[in-house]
Amino acid sequence: MKTLIERAKRIQAEGIFLGGKLENFEIAGRKLMITLLSEGLTPSSKVLDIGCGCLRGGYWLIHFLDKGCYFGIEPNTKMLDAGLRLLLEPGLINIKQPRFHHNSDFDFTVFKERFDFLVALSIWTHISKSQIQTMLAGFVNTAKADGIFITSYYNATLFKPDYKGLIPIGTGFHSNTLGFVHHRFDWIRSECKKKGLEAKEIKEKAFKYWNQTWVRIKHSAN
Repeated sequence: MKTLIERAKRIQAEGIFLGGKLENFEIAGRKLMITLLSEGLTPSSKVLDIGCGCLRGGYWLIHFLDKGCYFGIEPNTKMLDAGLRLLLEPGLINIKQPRFHHNSDFDFTVFKERFDFLVALSIWTHISKSQIQTMLAGFVNTAKADGIFITSYYNATLFKPDYKGLIPIGTGFHSNTLGFVHHRFDWIRSECKKKGLEAKEIKEKAFKYWNQTWVRIKHSAN
């Protein structure tokens, strides 16, 4: 059986975007998994992987979670198909029975499920504020009462200004503009508060991926 990096190389050889650099492919999935475990992930948790791509994080989650507990949304059908064909071991889909949907509207209701965890690795680093608002509303509508949303972002600074655009940016988002976007954490926290949610940054170095900061979002205790 080929190593995970060798399988990722096969995906890349087909001209499919991996979600980042090849050398970061395995560590990105590991860090996503470690972060969720630190937040209380168990095999019976129902997890929605938003922008699951070619399954760099989904690979780990599908193996760990019980049958029928992994859900992925990925509008880029070629990316997801490559992950299913080339990354996952033969027979794993039948054993674990993950479910997928290809909508690009961040509609989490398509599965008709309540989730313990929603996770979005390096999605907010490419999307607009209105899309973030849509995702927060989706979390409210589909998360269990004690559900947790784990997402990552780049903080806006003087030299990396707060993104005010209306369209996503980046290779994996069918954009003509490469790169990343930045958002202010006080804006994220304010938008969460409007929806009865609370947001807190997770700054432990062990969890960091490519200098992005994880954010934990959950229903407010008040």
